[in-house]
Amino acid sequence: MSSYLVTGAGRGIGLELVKQMAKQPPSKVSVVFAATRGEEAPNALKKVIDSSPPGRVVHVSMVITERSSLDKAASEVEAKLGGGRGLDVLINNAGVMPSDVEGIAKMKTLRYALEVNVEAPQETTAAFIHLLNKGKEKKVINISSEVGSISRTHKYIFSPTPSYKISKAALNMLTVQYAQAYAEEGFNIFAISPGWLKTEMGSEIADLDVKVGAEATLDIIFKSTPETTNGTFQNIRVPGWENAEGPNKYDGEILPW
Repeated sequence: MSSYLVTGAGRGIGLELVKQMAKQPPSKVSVVFAATRGEEAPNALKKVIDSSPPGRVVHVSMVITERSSLDKAASEVEAKLGGGRGLDVLINNAGVMPSDVEGIAKMKTLRYALEVNVEAPQETTAAFIHLLNKGKEKKVINISSEVGSISRTHKYIFSPTPSYKISKAALNMLTVQYAQAYAEEGFNIFAISPGWLKTEMGSEIADLDVKVGAEATLDIIFKSTPETTNGTFQNIRVPGWENAEGPNKYDGEILPW
């Protein structure tokens, strides 16, 4: 019976992760805290909450770029868990992918991308670390992207999203720093690239349906242990995509930093 918190749970892969976790047996997933920035759950998330058993999916209002909001949310989650229980798994999923079509020299979105994609996961993790330390699993998963792999930048030179690429590379380093700092306390902190998915961010021309990407992402999370995943950058595995043509392959292997 593990408790989960997912940021950016109102749409895209965040919403799909919540949907799929809500269908897991209670022995595997006890409660899912679905975080969005609004006071009220978005309609799509509200449908998931209403169709799930009472208390199975709980909406949490949380502005990830405001530490006071994060601290308030952490207190609310702690109170809802009750009994001195901790949070088992934090999934830092919320992110942005701005474009800079005029090129890197005229890039105007770097500060914004770093704030949302790097600083916010840092502050979210810091706000919940005490609760995670009381949890059974002590997992933190940062949803990253293969475009943040420095050694594979040549594969994605076509994408006019330099600030996104830079921020994901920085998120990967943040992941390693946390993994090293908390390894002796039994934490399991790693990054996952969930693939190019058909979402509002990924567009309809993306490789995979969001359900496929979310299922493959959860497969890694559920099976992960500190010995196998702490401080790593995981790629999802999708049958038939292990040796696909084009830049994206989903082979389930560890991605290079």
